[in-house]
Amino acid sequence: MAKAKLTHVDPDGRPAMVDVTGKAVTAREAVAECRVRFPATVAASLRKGGMKTAKGAVMDTAIIAGTMAVKRTHELVPFCHPLPIEGCRFDIAWQAEAVLRIECAVRTTHRTGVEMEALTGATVAALTVYDMCKALSHAIVIGPAKLLAKRGGKRDIGKARA
Repeated sequence: MAKAKLTHVDPDGRPAMVDVTGKAVTAREAVAECRVRFPATVAASLRKGGMKTAKGAVMDTAIIAGTMAVKRTHELVPFCHPLPIEGCRFDIAWQAEAVLRIECAVRTTHRTGVEMEALTGATVAALTVYDMCKALSHAIVIGPAKLLAKRGGKRDIGKARA
């Protein structure tokens, strides 16, 4: 097995953006998730209130914030390329009695993938849920965040949406 190599480091060990000039333009997709764990009483209150707080509709606001973050990932993560985002979808649902699961799927047709965009979307949506609910409790826990799937590049992992 070949030794793994960091791609964002030049031969002198300095940080560098990957040059994607020689890569093929292909359809790319990535799916990531982030979870938000609530104290049981807070989760029950949110469920009873239809996921609305004094700040407004929690899930709708999280989707908007996550979508905005996907489109600005290259401004937040230094070596991400600015990409034309062709699709961005969120699925937010209760995973367990007190755990909200946020899934973000992102698509583009480009020379580089959208893993960071999917991860950024899912985590910013989770941060927004925290912000919308923090008046109810500061014991809300965000995470883990993880990449579930990617396709269209050198290595496909997991199962991206069809």
